[in-house]
Amino acid sequence: MNPIIFAVIAVAVIGLICSVVLAIASKVMAVPVNETEQKVRECLPGANCGACGYAGCDGYAAALASGEETKTNKCIPGSDGVAKLVAGVLGVEAEDVIEQVALVHCLGTCDVTKDKMNYQGIESCKAAKLFYGGRGSCTYGCLGIGDCMNVCPQNAIYMDKGIAHVDNELCIGCGLCAKTCPNGIITLVPDVIRTMVTCNNHDKGAVTRKVCSHGCIGCMKCVKNCPAEAISVVSNLAVIDYTKCQNCGKCAEVCVTGCIMEADFKGIWNTNDPDVEKPEWGEEKAED
Repeated sequence: MNPIIFAVIAVAVIGLICSVVLAIASKVMAVPVNETEQKVRECLPGANCGACGYAGCDGYAAALASGEETKTNKCIPGSDGVAKLVAGVLGVEAEDVIEQVALVHCLGTCDVTKDKMNYQGIESCKAAKLFYGGRGSCTYGCLGIGDCMNVCPQNAIYMDKGIAHVDNELCIGCGLCAKTCPNGIITLVPDVIRTMVTCNNHDKGAVTRKVCSHGCIGCMKCVKNCPAEAISVVSNLAVIDYTKCQNCGKCAEVCVTGCIMEADFKGIWNTNDPDVEKPEWGEEKAED
């Protein structure tokens, strides 16, 4: 027999045998599909941010479908819309989602602080922190390279004057930036708050003033002026308890350095106003 013909026949037979084996294996080793889990997964946005407390959207969907005691309002990026869809699939009452927004607890721009060195290493905040705490004179502040900006799925973070800023209209509260920041200056808070401490320095006041004119000096004036006792100074830094805060702004009024500020952190896409048209998940905000 011609060697070429023999080789072709041999390959064809091997391929046929393999196809039969794979067909049998696909039946014998098939994993049962949970239809409820699939339907729930289709409702979730797919950010896989872990804000729900699970490893990703697949983990959250599996927990909900398995009957595990978990709530339908844990998808912060999906907001109330996703919670309603999930509740509809599971046949339960929808629970309200407390929308959150990321805040950068540092306003140490180049106007109020300065660099202690000219960093020329790897363009990463984590790498810069390993090199004498970063290039900034304040080792507690924003490292300014943009790891948080690079990980944000909505392009809601931008760098300006050496520090990170959050565009509240784009922020979906996934928390990926907070997990990425090596100095821990980004936190997630309910978007209904109106007061924040824009400093992360834990040094004593005199030391803080030397590295940043905007930093908290732990003078306690905000603590004494807060009618709700919502502020305390922990390790030389003012900390707001948002479960007590009444958004009165009394703390900001007496802050010596201006590190406590008032603002509306609520993004227009997180509003429940029926007159505001919300974009579908993954769509970019329309240009003005």
